[in-house]
Amino acid sequence: MPLSEREQKLLEQLEQQLNAEDPHFATSMSEAGASRFSTTRLVAGAVTAAVGLGALLWGVSQQFIWLGIIGFIVMAAGVYVATSRSRQPTGGRGHDSAAAKKNSPFMANLEQRWEERRNQEP
Repeated sequence: MPLSEREQKLLEQLEQQLNAEDPHFATSMSEAGASRFSTTRLVAGAVTAAVGLGALLWGVSQQFIWLGIIGFIVMAAGVYVATSRSRQPTGGRGHDSAAAKKNSPFMANLEQRWEERRNQEP
């Protein structure tokens, strides 16, 4: 069920008020839904870090300093890839995620409570 014009205006006012009062929090909240950890990136980063660690240790043990440095760089890149978050493309206001959220009992409960409050207002 789409929001009415009055509800959309109220939501926009709340967003503007939040941006005015705490812009850092508002920015972090808007970015939080758009990024997530990826299992593929985590595994690839861990494997890359392990290969880099192996190259680092082997290079140091054989006294190939250049190989140790390359191994360290590969290991650092693997850790970066493993801990970085991937951005998901958002279509407008997240229409795909809204459909997924409607199936959850939590969202259904919130919607039910919202409708009850709306019906009680004069």
